Amino acid sequence: QVQLVESGGGLVQAGGSLRLSCAGSGRSFSAMGWFRQAPGKEREFVATISRNTGTTYYADSVKGRFTISRDNAKNTIYLQMNSLEPEDTAVYYCAAGLSGNSLNVPGNYAYWGQGTQVTVSS
Repeated sequence: QVQLVESGGGLVQAGGSLRLSCAGSGRSFSAMGWFRQAPGKEREFVATISRNTGTTYYADSVKGRFTISRDNAKNTIYLQMNSLEPEDTAVYYCAAGLSGNSLNVPGNYAYWGQGTQVTVSS
């Protein structure tokens, strides 16, 4: 049974940092990533990383502030979030099981975590 379990969310002031983790179990994945969903908005792509090459992709809105990384031995990915802004407030979801080439489309991922809340106060 495949499971993705996120951790590390919380409340932080603007300009602060948080580190999210996502531990996968049941199988390994060629790519894993992060999405987020704010109230009343659609789920949006944040970042993804390739298991084998370590190639990373980021949404323009987080480039230079967020860093995605992986630990293949632990089947775990991380999202280091710096210089957080109130606009980053959302539930952050881990995703895996990508099919197709569009890695920024939520519908292309087969597996999802339960989500972790990130709240950035101004």
